[in-house]
Amino acid sequence: MTVPVPTAETRWRCTLCGNLTRFDVTRSSRVVEYLHLDLAGEAKVEEREVLTETLESIRCRWCNAVDQVELVPRPDAETTD
Repeated sequence: MTVPVPTAETRWRCTLCGNLTRFDVTRSSRVVEYLHLDLAGEAKVEEREVLTETLESIRCRWCNAVDQVELVPRPDAETTD
């Protein structure tokens, strides 16, 4: 199953319980990272470029439903002048 990716206008919502905020996401990524190792050998990622990324599954943290996510519109942001 292809998992929908949220956009600036949409967000995830669990179709079973209505959760909008808590999900466990399983994803596969292919990345290029620039690592900086200090003199002790501890690595720190200083740059990361995502080449490909696939969302494999989403589990709702509230009801444990797997792949029951839909895209819904985000609420309109109020603008202040």
